[in-house]
Amino acid sequence: MVPAFADGDAAIGVGLAFVAGFVDAAAFIALTGLFTAHVTGNFVLIGAELVSTSTGVLAKLLALPTFILAVAVTRLIALALERRGASPLRPLLVLEAAALIAFAIVGASLSPLGSPDGAKAIGVGMLGVAAMGIQNGIGRLVIGHLAATTVMTVNVTQAVIDLTDHACGKTLGAPAATRLRRTLSAVLAFAVGALAGAFGVAALSFACVLVPAVVLIGLLFVPDREPSP
Repeated sequence: MVPAFADGDAAIGVGLAFVAGFVDAAAFIALTGLFTAHVTGNFVLIGAELVSTSTGVLAKLLALPTFILAVAVTRLIALALERRGASPLRPLLVLEAAALIAFAIVGASLSPLGSPDGAKAIGVGMLGVAAMGIQNGIGRLVIGHLAATTVMTVNVTQAVIDLTDHACGKTLGAPAATRLRRTLSAVLAFAVGALAGAFGVAALSFACVLVPAVVLIGLLFVPDREPSP
């Protein structure tokens, strides 16, 4: 089956990587060290906080079940749409955008959030985690042929392998060259998003999260692949 939106692969991959970098950085700063996209990174932070006097352990513990629930819901929605013969990408992008808008509005309305383990901070944080859970689900279910958009470790590893092969004189075929372009563009977009998120949250607090929501809305207008004759 040919993936939908193939003509807009570059826009989809770059846009989603920017969104993930932006949200992860903004949430990490605003929520005192909570990862929303790289959710398993919270395990490292939990260990660090358990041997220190800092707070925020409860929010990080709740992030994983929230993330799991968001991915499961994403899967159920995708299955329902596929049974109807519809591409799940646009509806899931709308759902993620709605979650980010809620994250921005609720976060701005409840600020200052107080303790990282308080009800306000946890509630706001879980909205961000849910949004990134949806995006991780999209990455696995709908755009698995593209580079990862939420965690860059795999992308950097693959890019280094391809570049090393090229430096050793190995000719990169068309699939490898395409993969390299996708991985490098995703890493760059994620980095730009992270910088934008860090400066955005410093200047605008939670309101800055409307920026990645707008990016997601823009991705709704990426044209579908032309059907094969």
